[in-house]
Amino acid sequence: MSKLLQLHDFGAPGAKSFEALRAGAAQSGCSTTGGNGKSGCGSAAGQGDLPPEIWEKVKNHPCYSEQAHHHFARMHVAVAPACNIQCNYCNRKYDCANESRPGVVSEKLTPEQAARKVIAVASTIPQMTVLGIAGPGDALANPAKTFKTFELVTATAPDIKLCLSTNGLMLPDYVEQIAAMNVDHVTITINMIDPEIGAQIYPWIFYNHRRFTGVEASKILSERQLLGLEMLTARGILVKVNSVMIPGINDRHLIEVNKAVKSRGAFLHNIMPLISEPEHGTVFGLEGRRGPSAQELKALQDDCEGEMNMMRHCRQCRADAVGLLGEDRSAEFTTDKVMEMEVEYDLAARQAYQAKVEAERDAIALAKQRELATLADETATIKIQVAIATKGGGVINEHFGHAHEFQIYEVSTAGAKFIGHRRVDLYCEGGYASETGIEPILKALNDCTAVLVAKIGLCPKDSLAGAGIEAVEDYAFEYIEQSVIAYFKDYLARVGKSEIRHVARGDADIRQGAFVAS
Repeated sequence: MSKLLQLHDFGAPGAKSFEALRAGAAQSGCSTTGGNGKSGCGSAAGQGDLPPEIWEKVKNHPCYSEQAHHHFARMHVAVAPACNIQCNYCNRKYDCANESRPGVVSEKLTPEQAARKVIAVASTIPQMTVLGIAGPGDALANPAKTFKTFELVTATAPDIKLCLSTNGLMLPDYVEQIAAMNVDHVTITINMIDPEIGAQIYPWIFYNHRRFTGVEASKILSERQLLGLEMLTARGILVKVNSVMIPGINDRHLIEVNKAVKSRGAFLHNIMPLISEPEHGTVFGLEGRRGPSAQELKALQDDCEGEMNMMRHCRQCRADAVGLLGEDRSAEFTTDKVMEMEVEYDLAARQAYQAKVEAERDAIALAKQRELATLADETATIKIQVAIATKGGGVINEHFGHAHEFQIYEVSTAGAKFIGHRRVDLYCEGGYASETGIEPILKALNDCTAVLVAKIGLCPKDSLAGAGIEAVEDYAFEYIEQSVIAYFKDYLARVGKSEIRHVARGDADIRQGAFVAS
């Protein structure tokens, strides 16, 4: 096996008709076809699946490429505190340094502070390729701060990709400015296209100096969102649509949302689970509305995947997150620390590092294809899920007891597919098992057949075995997808020899809003 190489159009100015915009979106949206007949656009798409100009936009963007998220980092800057809508799943809180969910930040920044922070991070973390503005309110409810930040960053670091996330209410008014600033990636949160459903999610919006409520508010919001989406795609800007899966409200409706955004040229759809722990103080949390289980979420994503490719590696990041998806290094770059840092932006060094990463990605892809070829004659219809302990880099390189999360792959004779992640509290703290013990981890991995780790102790290994989960150290420091396929091949062989019996697994818990900062 290969080893790691080292390393609601309301008169938007200048808006075209819906018909003209749809025509433009159809021409510029996702239309390439991959080898399986599906759209080649999506988080799992590789270089051969996409037109070159699209590949250049996504290849090192960790949110738009599942491959890239193993290797490249992003950062969010909290320059946009105001919001113009209220969501029943949101409660923007400040100074919650350990809490990981959207709308949470430890400090708000001015554009000047944010720009300095970006340069400091990019100088320290060469794999940081993307700057996003995602709140803690809405980027386009704070347009002056958002665009000033982008302007300052671009002046010093033109290689950094610019992104913004928005609820879409004001989006049609700013599409031209977004395009003029070379913002290639925009995320719109679209939870409904039916205002009756929207009224259950959004108590009010503030638009044109007025507060709207109920169905009227949701009608305005939905029409503005879809118009903004069409305007963006008509200009060749990549759009990711985020949707929150809210059981009992919009869960099955999201299939219709998926079709609507696909037809308007969206590049990627990210269906996220509702975060509804009551301690967060949201309306849905306080009323006891539950989030989806792991298999409920997967089933909905699978149903939508027939229409377009899905993003499954979202971590529902804080509005000030820094680092690889799944980690948060924001505590290293507080304003006080950044102001004391001697910052030298070395573009050549960043490019050299990123070239090294590209070589590593090529090696990972080749190793995966070689391993997959060994399954060519297999006819088994078995599918299993495998959990991975990793620090990043596409490698199994984390000790079980030190894992903040496990990455989940579905594997069959068709290959290995990333389907999500499970956040957990550390099992091992200071050399001792945590107070909560292993039970929360067992619940998080209950739908998995095995967990592949760099190392694991005897006690947690026995506990996993008792729950029907095999702990495997044989692939330590090997490439993830190659190893998952190799494990599956061995699993099929053992099933064939009656050494083990294939058993369908149950459902699992999704622990969102976990504490992930060390």
